[in-house]
Amino acid sequence: MSDVIELRRKSDAPTTGPERLSVAVAGMTCASCVGHVEKAIGKLPGVTGVAVNLATNRADVTFAGVSDPGAVVQAVESAGYEVPETEAEIGVAGMTCASCVGHVEKALSKVAGVTAATVNLATERASIRYRSGAVTLEDLESAIRGAGYELRRVVDEGSSIDREALVREQELDSLRRSLLLAAVLALPVFILEMGSHLVPAVHDFVMTRIGMQTSWLIQFALTTLILFGPGLRFFQKGIPAILRGTPDMNSLVTLGTSAAWGYSLVATFAPHVLPSGTANVYYEAAAVIVALILLGRYLEAKAKGRTSEAIKRLVGLQAKTARVVRDGAALEVALADVRAGDIVQVRPGERVPVDGEVVDGSSWVDESMITGEPAPVAKAAGAAVVGGTINKAGAFTFRATKVGGDTVLAQIIRMVEQAQGSKLPIQAMVDKVTAWFVPAVMGIAGLTFLIWLIVGPDPALTFALVNAVAVLIIACPCAMGLATPTSIMVGTGRAAELGVLFRKGEALQTLRDVTVIALDKTGTLTKGRPELTDLEPAAGFGRVEVLALVASVESQSEHPIAEAIVAAANARGLDAPSPAAFEAIPGYGVSAKVGGREVQVGADRFMTRLGHNVSAFAAKARELGTAGKSPLYAAIDGKLAAVIAVADPVKDTTPEAIRALHALGLKVAMITGDNQATADAVARTLGIDEVVGEVLPDGKVDAIHRLRAGGRKVAFVGDGINDAPALAEADVGLAIGTGTDVAIESADVVLMSGDLRGVVNAIALSKATIRNIQQNLFWAFGYNAALIPVAAGVLYPLNGTLLSPVFAAGAMALSSVFVLSNALRLKAFRPVIAADKGKEGEAA
Repeated sequence: MSDVIELRRKSDAPTTGPERLSVAVAGMTCASCVGHVEKAIGKLPGVTGVAVNLATNRADVTFAGVSDPGAVVQAVESAGYEVPETEAEIGVAGMTCASCVGHVEKALSKVAGVTAATVNLATERASIRYRSGAVTLEDLESAIRGAGYELRRVVDEGSSIDREALVREQELDSLRRSLLLAAVLALPVFILEMGSHLVPAVHDFVMTRIGMQTSWLIQFALTTLILFGPGLRFFQKGIPAILRGTPDMNSLVTLGTSAAWGYSLVATFAPHVLPSGTANVYYEAAAVIVALILLGRYLEAKAKGRTSEAIKRLVGLQAKTARVVRDGAALEVALADVRAGDIVQVRPGERVPVDGEVVDGSSWVDESMITGEPAPVAKAAGAAVVGGTINKAGAFTFRATKVGGDTVLAQIIRMVEQAQGSKLPIQAMVDKVTAWFVPAVMGIAGLTFLIWLIVGPDPALTFALVNAVAVLIIACPCAMGLATPTSIMVGTGRAAELGVLFRKGEALQTLRDVTVIALDKTGTLTKGRPELTDLEPAAGFGRVEVLALVASVESQSEHPIAEAIVAAANARGLDAPSPAAFEAIPGYGVSAKVGGREVQVGADRFMTRLGHNVSAFAAKARELGTAGKSPLYAAIDGKLAAVIAVADPVKDTTPEAIRALHALGLKVAMITGDNQATADAVARTLGIDEVVGEVLPDGKVDAIHRLRAGGRKVAFVGDGINDAPALAEADVGLAIGTGTDVAIESADVVLMSGDLRGVVNAIALSKATIRNIQQNLFWAFGYNAALIPVAAGVLYPLNGTLLSPVFAAGAMALSSVFVLSNALRLKAFRPVIAADKGKEGEAA
């Protein structure tokens, strides 16, 4: 395998404190490989955490302080895995002659880890070949600047996704060629040997036309070509692993095929060395084992490629170019050339290239890739737009505010990559088992050989060899290594498609076990902004008339309630003239003259002070209070004119989401700073089980502790800055994606749509993913627990059953394919509540 290895400093890592590196490791084939790499990297000074993922072929390393990429690469190589080189092209500005070329090349060559640097003056490009684990692009750019030259841009460094996809395709092509060659060569070997045993006509043909010795020589030649041609990869990895004392799956295959081939070699060329009656050949076992294992590797590689399709689709959402206005002209430039502050034009049907703010024009934009909501969103001057979304109709111009790795889409991709590369707590059991699994299998194979050799029937040596080889071949730990990471990859990828981003992979498992969902009220259950919800006029007054007059008075106030009333009037297109003689009475209300009419707006005590009897609205006031709303009153020209209520309305989707959470068997709690009576009223309306009201911002953490009583696991959902401590304290923190950056950074899960229905889908997907992992682990461990004894021959004394090494190889190959296929079923997961229909669906 010749994977390109990329080592990147995470762009979201802090400049001080812990740093994370992501290294794509080449050559890993099973769970034992994962353990060897983790152990090698974990020994490095300063490393506080290592997570190696077999499905992504990547190692995520956390350092306590400044990272040491070179040491990580060296550790990977010392463990017996590859760290090939990669290339980048960087545009260099300011070069004028050959001397400049020499200076830049010299500066780049001095960077530790750079193996070649070539600079072209005509194209103004530097082509650098480097050990990707020891050098970052930032190091290369610093070297160029240090030499006194400026960067034009990275011309062709390519995304990690593109490079890894290319490497996967190259590996698949290599496996395909090796498989075809091994199959073509193994077929005649199988026919010559097994055909003679199964078909009398073939036996007669071999004995009379070819001869047994000549048949063995043909089988020897073809099998040798297979082992040291397509099968050489197993020896190249397996033998060094044995010598290092860290045997892996390749070691098992190497020992098994070598034993069968070596024994047959002696039987062919020196049969007198063997005991009488034991000179048999097993070339077909060695040949077919290699072909079947290559088949399994090929099918596994194809399936592993499909597990990363979610990331590929996300990357595909990025625009390739942008139309930027520079010097009064619109220029088509590559996406990498767009800078913050650029003015960008977008035409109908085009993707928005980067994040920004509309400065001119208007349109409707499809933001379903971010929010999951299918309805296009209106955009006009001042509105924010997100890179990757699609402009449906109309044209507009916007100012770029976030480019490159800072865009929302880039952050989503980064979150999904991190989640896919993480390890769940359930993986700890797998790691413990695989640490001793391969050595244990080798011990079992040795014990099998000795027992059969001592107590087995004649020819004992033949039985001992065949059964020992079967044990070595059947016990591949590939399925164990793939059981967890493949499900995580597919599950988190599917979650991203549904607008649920798992920032921390372990949340995928923890979320399944929560029993209480604690919800912040403002901005989570509700829309987060006050709106005029009720206006009931008294006899003799019209609704429109009252609203226009009250809005005129409130237009002079900065209170949120006043803003809501003015917004309601504006939404109805009402004319609200500026008031005269405006006066605010603290604790009571406001008054003013509007077009010669006297208008007062305030609480019931203000009306009583003015001499108005509000008992006519007593029934309405009780209704509003029950709904958690506080009534206001308006008086016009000395008469009580209306009762008004302004409240933060519950989101349309909230009731449905809470019903669905209850259907999942969860308790729902609300944490709010509202007074207890208002909080209780909202809870009654929505069917919330527990209410923690009158909570100050710093008291939400204590509320989480109280909800944990009795050992319950609590998930907290919030969106504001004051929710950040509670999001971090909860067993799982879920941030509304439309909330603040601080809240999102403190959360384990981000709901991009700002819709509580995402909580339901996140929990359902968590349960489905963990269930899928458990199925995979049951198969992986159950397969080995059941078939290793069979391969060792424990059934032979009972019914004469023995497992041929050929069938062992076939079963081993199918085990990994089964695990991968089962994980891919998660791609069919359907949301419990579909965002576009608002109906309950069905979880796959």
